[in-house]
Amino acid sequence: MSRIPQYFIDDLLSRLDIVEVIDSRVKLRKTGKNYSACCPFHKEKTPSFTVSPEKQFYYCFGCGASGTALGFLMEYEHLGFVDAVESLAGSAGLSVPREEQASTPQKTHQNLYSILTRAQKYYEQQLVEHPQRKEAVAYLKNRGLTGAIARDFGLGYAPPGWDNLLIKLGLNEEDRQLLAESGMAITNEESGRLYDRFRHRIMFPILDLRGRVIGFGGRILSSDKEPQSPGGKQRGAGPKYLNSPETPIFHKGRELYGLYQALQQERRPENLLVVEGYMDVIALAQFGIRNAVATLGTACGEEHLKLAFRHTSAIVFCFDGDNAGRKAAKRALENALPVMTDGRKIQFLFLPEGQDPDSLVRQVGPERFTQQLNTALPLEEFFFTAVAENIDTRTMEGRARMSKLAAPLLNRLPTGVFRELMFAQLAQRTGLSLDVLIELIHEPASLVDSPPQSPPRQNDHQPSIKDERAFIKEERVASRAMSEPPRAQQIVARSRDGGRIKLSPARLALTILLESPDVLHKHEINCSLPDDTSSNSELTQLKTLINLLRDRPNASFHSILGYWGGVYGMEAQKQLTSLVANQLLSEARRRSPYDSLQELKDALARIRQEEQLRKQEQELGELNGLQLHELDDAQKQRLRELLILKQQTRLTKH
Repeated sequence: MSRIPQYFIDDLLSRLDIVEVIDSRVKLRKTGKNYSACCPFHKEKTPSFTVSPEKQFYYCFGCGASGTALGFLMEYEHLGFVDAVESLAGSAGLSVPREEQASTPQKTHQNLYSILTRAQKYYEQQLVEHPQRKEAVAYLKNRGLTGAIARDFGLGYAPPGWDNLLIKLGLNEEDRQLLAESGMAITNEESGRLYDRFRHRIMFPILDLRGRVIGFGGRILSSDKEPQSPGGKQRGAGPKYLNSPETPIFHKGRELYGLYQALQQERRPENLLVVEGYMDVIALAQFGIRNAVATLGTACGEEHLKLAFRHTSAIVFCFDGDNAGRKAAKRALENALPVMTDGRKIQFLFLPEGQDPDSLVRQVGPERFTQQLNTALPLEEFFFTAVAENIDTRTMEGRARMSKLAAPLLNRLPTGVFRELMFAQLAQRTGLSLDVLIELIHEPASLVDSPPQSPPRQNDHQPSIKDERAFIKEERVASRAMSEPPRAQQIVARSRDGGRIKLSPARLALTILLESPDVLHKHEINCSLPDDTSSNSELTQLKTLINLLRDRPNASFHSILGYWGGVYGMEAQKQLTSLVANQLLSEARRRSPYDSLQELKDALARIRQEEQLRKQEQELGELNGLQLHELDDAQKQRLRELLILKQQTRLTKH
C-alpha cells in the first residue's frame, strides 16, 4: 500500500499557521499573546478554548481537547488521518506524496466497504419488493416505526433462503471471497460451500463515522426450524439478534450503533445516551431524541467510551432497573473509570422494572422521557452506592471492607482533580486518611465479579489460619478509622507533610462551593462580602465564584474549572483546584455528619465579622492617632465604644 511519509507531515505542519486553520472554522479573538474562542467541542458561553501561535497548539480548559492543526481538523470535521492531511495540503497548495509498500490492505478494505454497501442496498430493496416482506413490514409497524425513520437508519430485510445474497452479489470468485471475508457468508465445514449468514431477519446496517457500512445486525422474525447449513441437521432459527463477526474493518468493541446518525443531527451533542439495543436507538430517534447510541451485543467497554468522548463531554447510561440492568451498570462503571479525565461527565439512569427506552418513550412521550434524564445518578454517587452495597458502613469492619473494595477501583482513575476528589470523598465516608487508602490501592477489586461482602454477625467465628493475614490487615485499617480524636471546634486541615493547617473562612467557603455549587440556588444565603477585596486574593476568588454561580445555575465543578482556566489562565485554574485537590478539609470533618449549608453560612458570617473587626481596628487606629484635645465629644464616645469592643473580642478569643 502507499502511505504518507512522515517528513511531509512535519513539513506541512511547519508551513501552516494553526491560528489561520482554526480561525477559518471557529472565529478567534486575540487575548494577549494567544487567541481564544468558545470551544467548538462542547457547549459553553464563556471562552475556554485557547490557541497558541507560539507553540502551534490548541487546548480547551473546559473539556480538555488539545492538539495540532491536523488533530483539530480530524476532530472538528470528523475526518480520517489521510483525509485531514490531504485537506490541509490542498489549502497550502501542496500535493501529497506516497511511499509504496508491498502489501495492499487499503485496497482490500475499500473492496469490503463496497461489498457491504451493495449488501445494504440489496436488503433495503428486499424490504420493499420481496414477496415475503409482509412479516418484516408488519413487525416494524407493530413496533411503531415509520417509513421515514426506517429510511434514515437504512433498515432492510434478509429473506429466507441459503444463497439469496450470494446469488445477487457473488457474481465471481473475488466477490464470493469478499462476502466471506466481510462476514456476510459462511463456509460449511463439511461441504466447503458458502451460504448466507443472515436469513429471514430485519437488517440493521452498522455505519462508521464516515457513514460507510462496516457490518450488520439482524433481528430474527420467527422461530421456524431450518437446517443448520445446506445439508445440515435441523435446529432453531438462531439467536434473536445476530451481528456480523469481527472483520478487518469491523470491531464491535470499538463501534457504537447510531453514532453516525447522532452526529449528523448535531456535530457536538451535549451528551450521548447509551442504550442497550438497536430498536431503543431507533425508537428514541423517531420521537426526536437523536443522541442515543448502543453497543453491539457487548458490554460498554473502555474503547466505546473513548469513541463517545471524542464527540461529547457527557454520557448517560440507560439501563433497566432490574438486577441484570444494575449488573450491566456496574460493569459499565468499572470500564468508565480509566477514561474519566477532568472535564468529562458520566451518569446512570435506571428505568422502571420491565421498561426499556423503546417502550417507555412510547408510553410517556419524549418530554417526560427527557425529564427522566434529570434524575440520572452522577458516576460518583452511583460508585459509592455500588461499593457500599451489602456492607454495613456504620460498623468499623464495614468501613474497612468498603475501603478495600473502593480504593483499588479509584486507583484506575486518571491523574487529575476528579481522582483527588473521589479519594477525598472515600476518606470522608470511611474516616481514613489518604495515606491509609493508598496502602489499599493494589488490592484486587471488582463490583461485578466478586461476591458481595455481608456485614459480620455477632456470633461470627474467628477467621481460619489461611485468612489470618488478611483479617489482621482489615482490623488494622478499621482501627485507624476509629482512632482519631473527636472533632475540634475549629475547622482544620492536614497538609501533605502531616502538619495541621487552619482554614480561613474564605478558603473554607470556596472549598464548600466548589464541592457543592448548587447550594447557592437551593437555599437563601447572605453572600454579601466586603466591597474591597483587592488585598485578599481568597476573598477576590470567592466573590468571583459566587458571581459565576449566580450567572450559571447549573454550573458543575468541571465547568467552573473550565471557566477559570479560560478567563484567568492555567495558573489561576491550578490555584483554584488546589483548594479541593489537596484535600484541605480535615479528617475531623470527614468523620462526622457534615452540614455544608451551615458551614458555608458560618464561614460567610465569619468573613463579615472579620471585616467589621478590621474596620473597627482601622477606626480605632485613626482615633488613637489624634491628641485627646483634638477629639470632640462624639469621637471620645466612639473611642470608648471601640476600646470596649476590642476588650470583649480579646476575652471571647481566650
